[in-house]
Amino acid sequence: MSMNLLEIENLKTYFFTEAGVVKALDGVTFNVEKGCTIGLVGESGSGKSVTAQSVLRIVPRPGRIVGGKILFNGEDILAKKESEMRSYRGKKISLIFQDPTSSLNPVFTIGNQLSDIVMQHNRVKKDEAAEAVVKALKLVKLPDPEEALTRYPHQFSGGMKQRICIARALLLNPDLLFADEPTTNLDVTIQAQIIALLVDLQKNIGLTLVMITHDMGIVTQMCKCVVVLYAGKVMEIGSIEKIFEMPHPYTEALLKAVPRLDQTRKLISIPGNIPNLIEPPSGCRFHPRCQYAVERCKEEVPPLQDVGGGHMISCHRWRELNGG
Repeated sequence: MSMNLLEIENLKTYFFTEAGVVKALDGVTFNVEKGCTIGLVGESGSGKSVTAQSVLRIVPRPGRIVGGKILFNGEDILAKKESEMRSYRGKKISLIFQDPTSSLNPVFTIGNQLSDIVMQHNRVKKDEAAEAVVKALKLVKLPDPEEALTRYPHQFSGGMKQRICIARALLLNPDLLFADEPTTNLDVTIQAQIIALLVDLQKNIGLTLVMITHDMGIVTQMCKCVVVLYAGKVMEIGSIEKIFEMPHPYTEALLKAVPRLDQTRKLISIPGNIPNLIEPPSGCRFHPRCQYAVERCKEEVPPLQDVGGGHMISCHRWRELNGG
């Protein structure tokens, strides 16, 4: 039996705008092993959030999944009816949103918002639902969880609101959790607390966690394996060790932009910007920004291939650059 909880194959999600078709995901393929934490990494606009939305089938209009496969526990997500998907969302696959303030309703108490989720999915009475909510709030170490039920979102700090959102995502005991940049709007100290909380939860309750981030520092703290996206394409898949030792040119550029405590060096930003995905570059999509690009990179799309030990690379020159 497959050890993969999630298998994504050649996934294509396009946005049909007046300006043209935006190829947000254009042939994305990767797997997520049961019980592990993987990082989904890339700059803004690379397709990270759209990947999570596609798996949950909540891609906003005018977006649409136009091709590929999404298998969850061997079952084809894209073949499910919308009524079936409602039982998947939250119960089997859940999502922590980037901004806790905008994802909580300001006019309802925390108790009402979270209890409604439990009552709708599990068909239980309000008292039982409240007990489940308190249990989830305790799991994320929210102070005074019983009192928190009666309070409104504006009465909590940003860090506390994110803990509530994590509790909401875990209410129905999902097998797979996407965390979409869950520390972006928090200060550094609170970021560290949220990361530590997610690490503890993953270990203690056996979650399969996909950490969506642009921060390679977070990835090194949390993840066993990394999927690097750029402009709707997978550039690299590999273990933390592999991507540090022999990275794809884009991954190398991301790593050079991250400060390190053990080294004193100048941070180097990646030149240029993410390309227009209505008319993406020919060949390798990273070639206009890549210091190693040659003519072949402009003309041919590099296939994603295994270069050894499960390390997948999409680059014409990778072997040459790494002495192979």
